[in-house]
Amino acid sequence: MTTKTALVTGAAAGIGKACAIRLAEQGYGVGVLDLNLEGCKAVVSEIEANGGKALALQASITDASEVKAAADELRNALGPIVIVVNNAGVSNFIPFEELEEKDWDFMLDVNVKGTFIVTKECLPDMKETGWGRIINISSSSAQTGSVEQVHYSASKGAVISMTRSLAQAVGKYGITVNNIPPGAVLGTIMSEENIGRFRVSMDQLKAMIPVGRTGVADDIAHTVVWLASEGAGYVSGQTIGVNGGRVVS
Repeated sequence: MTTKTALVTGAAAGIGKACAIRLAEQGYGVGVLDLNLEGCKAVVSEIEANGGKALALQASITDASEVKAAADELRNALGPIVIVVNNAGVSNFIPFEELEEKDWDFMLDVNVKGTFIVTKECLPDMKETGWGRIINISSSSAQTGSVEQVHYSASKGAVISMTRSLAQAVGKYGITVNNIPPGAVLGTIMSEENIGRFRVSMDQLKAMIPVGRTGVADDIAHTVVWLASEGAGYVSGQTIGVNGGRVVS
């Protein structure tokens, strides 16, 4: 069987890196895409050292021409893109009264428009193949709300709604669409930048999570691998919470 090709955005570090590595371990060819090309190259080297196939790609997900160029490079090297992990995103804390229009626009441009651009670029490959997996990384902040993150929560809420609607639109082509809203996942770029704004100690944070610990990138990556598998072919339009029980459905 021909190796399936996956594209993971925001893959130079954190959750994206973990997803790229775990997908490669399952035999998928992986496009490792990020603004940080050197970081992508390091991830690719790690994948190749373990016998996997991967390609480092640089693009801004908000620029359709850059995304197309990167996608074409991946197609030419590893084949049609039938798995997309929309992980790239931005986050920050700004009180609502201090939010400016540029802050709002930037957040939605990356988190919502970027997800749209990448998905739209890769969807024809999936339709032609008659099989596909679109996996969006949203946020538990979209489910619970977050003080000083109205713009971020709104953008990730849009990703959840996009997931539901797109799943209904493309299911007839053999394509599933799901999203994962992570809880407190440490060791990522976002967590390192924002840890000081949680307003609680690490022990207090862990006590708020039923399983008694914060998440790691692999917690998300293992769920991504499952959603990309044949075994998850009847799962679509779903929000798969990976948060240690902090948010329950």
